[in-house]
Amino acid sequence: MAKARGDYGDILVKNQVISSDQLQESRDVMKNGGSLQDALLKLEYANPLQIAKAVAEFNHYEFLDLTDIEVPEDALKLMTAGTARENNVVPISTDGLNVKLAVADPSDFNLIQKLSFIMNKEIVPVVASINQIRDLINKVYPQEDVDDSAPLIDFSEIENEFAQADAGRAAGDDSSEGGVIKLVNKILSEGVDLRASDIHIEPFANRVRIRYRVDGVLVEKENPPYKYLMPILSRLKIMAGIDISEKRRPQDGRIKTSLKGRDFDLRLSLLPTVYGQSAVMRILDRSNIKVNIRDLGFNEDDFARFLNLIKRPNGIFLVTGPTGSGKTTTLYSAINELNTTERKIITAEDPVEYYLPGINQCEVKHNIGLDFSRIIRAMLRQAPNVILVGEIRDAETAKIAIEASLTGHLVFSTLHTNDAPSAITRLIDIGVQPFLVASSIIAVLAQRLVRRICPKCKEPYTPTPGDIKASGLTPEQVGNSKFMRGKGCANCNKTGYRGRQGIYEMLRLDGKLREMAFKGASALDMRRYAKSKGMRNLLDDGMLKVCKGMTTFEEVLSTCHHDSALDH
Repeated sequence: MAKARGDYGDILVKNQVISSDQLQESRDVMKNGGSLQDALLKLEYANPLQIAKAVAEFNHYEFLDLTDIEVPEDALKLMTAGTARENNVVPISTDGLNVKLAVADPSDFNLIQKLSFIMNKEIVPVVASINQIRDLINKVYPQEDVDDSAPLIDFSEIENEFAQADAGRAAGDDSSEGGVIKLVNKILSEGVDLRASDIHIEPFANRVRIRYRVDGVLVEKENPPYKYLMPILSRLKIMAGIDISEKRRPQDGRIKTSLKGRDFDLRLSLLPTVYGQSAVMRILDRSNIKVNIRDLGFNEDDFARFLNLIKRPNGIFLVTGPTGSGKTTTLYSAINELNTTERKIITAEDPVEYYLPGINQCEVKHNIGLDFSRIIRAMLRQAPNVILVGEIRDAETAKIAIEASLTGHLVFSTLHTNDAPSAITRLIDIGVQPFLVASSIIAVLAQRLVRRICPKCKEPYTPTPGDIKASGLTPEQVGNSKFMRGKGCANCNKTGYRGRQGIYEMLRLDGKLREMAFKGASALDMRRYAKSKGMRNLLDDGMLKVCKGMTTFEEVLSTCHHDSALDH
């Protein structure tokens, strides 16, 4: 059975660094809070180097003196400056599969596991003194990288705040709640600094995991002890105005706050799990609703078609794609383009994500029977010019939306389908008559989001033959292209990517496609016809952006693939 944490003190006694009495005195000081190392340093009974050697011996790990060590570039690339400073660790070397990592406390298995996941490598810990680790971090990671890394949440500082709050409550003072407020504010600020779209707070058996979704990819950062879970959730519930005593049912709320001098709406979702409530906060930056159609990433021909289509007097314009593919941003951009004093625009959303000035927005409330179909019926009596239906989920909603389009309204909505032609067959499958679909739909836009190459570290490179084959590019296209990729820098947190943009597939219904829809043709047949008439599919559009050096093969091919069925 392993010895209790802190028993390396016996090693210090054995090596005659300290006496038994000094060890006991240090352990007595520990009872007031802090680690054995903190106590030994405070009493000046041992220095960091002596402590590190004892820790290494006790845990049976190699001790490493970092005084004159040189760290190779391939090891440094495995970890950002922010992660190194947050966790007081530094990569020393790597053989491709494993990474030798200098740590002050090799018994912190949660930290080792987290860093192994982040770097996607097996970690071989070596013990070094905390002072030498910090000095080496400052040496190998330039100081200018600090501003672009995730800000450090100092949990020792938060711990003191909580201790003061506990002491205040014990003395009958309930006003001392600074610790949890500071912790929640720092979590939210960290999300904003990282440009995260959402924050995930997930409870497990003995820890809480905090992850941030940055450019569509989840990134794990410093995690608080499990005991902070309930105070964090209670604080978030108070901010969202929802019942803090409810823990058995899913809960939803909305938080309005200002961070870094900007206004944000946070959409809070709470879900009961085995180990407690899991919280997800969608960060809605109000400045995002001002996205210009030009900024969506359309190619020139698609941009002209899009503008022409959204200015039609009537019909249905559908945007399709999975959750998180940017459909809402595209629709809001179109609505903003049409938002003039001459037009009345009404939306039905579940929920309302952004509040748009000058537009009448209605929110679905299922608990009182206010669903999409009921809202659409009511809004038609308001004499609108343009209607936005957040999502078509059933036949009733679809039929009412189609009826609205046939009576002179321009209707925008979304569907969850993989491509544009499938939206036509999907509507028929849920029970809409083919002749209604054929006569009302003016266009379908399928979209995905891919990460942009970081502009500060992009460099040319030669793609592999496998990537070129999977992309479907012709030799002529390859020869005329300048392929780029991100090397990794402070601006992109060493990922090579910063920001996202859309790739699109725009299907405009002409006479032939309407006839095919009326006759119940398959999505594949409609896709083949549309391709023959010049429609670019998602892969084509993505590869066009790869050839222009805007994104990479990996990003596009992980989102969509070559459809060999179209070649037959």
